[in-house]
Amino acid sequence: MIKEIDPKSTARAYAFEMWMNAPMPMVTLFKRLDVTRLDKISKKKRLKFNMLMCYCIGKAAAGIKEFYMLPVGGKLMQYDTIAVNTIVANRAGEVSSCDIPFSDDLSQFNKDYLQLTQQVAESCQNHDITESMVIGTSALAQYEIDGAVGMYSGIFNNPFMIWGKKYRQFIFRTKLTVSFQFHHTQMDGAHAARFLAELQSVINKLTL
Repeated sequence: MIKEIDPKSTARAYAFEMWMNAPMPMVTLFKRLDVTRLDKISKKKRLKFNMLMCYCIGKAAAGIKEFYMLPVGGKLMQYDTIAVNTIVANRAGEVSSCDIPFSDDLSQFNKDYLQLTQQVAESCQNHDITESMVIGTSALAQYEIDGAVGMYSGIFNNPFMIWGKKYRQFIFRTKLTVSFQFHHTQMDGAHAARFLAELQSVINKLTL
């Protein structure tokens, strides 16, 4: 469910006034994550690393109330649920967008991820979930990058994460640099930093 809320009734009132009409309201943070655990689980359980990342992103965001609000069309909207977007290589040799509903149940999330990404890949049609607050992601897994700043279109204000190729530090640890872009109306830097810290915690504690 999605509904419009009065910004003045929320903790985002000042941010809405200051940043809603700013020419560049997006902020980007960078963080180097230790994804050793995800890498091991992916290989041992034969689960897609990207799916595991998307699950952990959704789980970390689900406990932070700012993720359930989003500025849309000059209004502040409130959502009941969260979804995670991934970019899919389709059969036409192009890319399509796929929104996956977040479920705290990893097996259910994995089932939805596999079903929906396959559907999008074969149909070449985007799968959009308009009733959830969607966190965008883009994995440039074949390329070594130090970071990326997303484009601000003025249309989509959704938070967005980008990462590149994993790399090994020393022998036993696997690292991944991510960028996290967010609209300042939706959250402040402290909220974003808390989310990234929570993401690392979720990765560290992930069990099957």
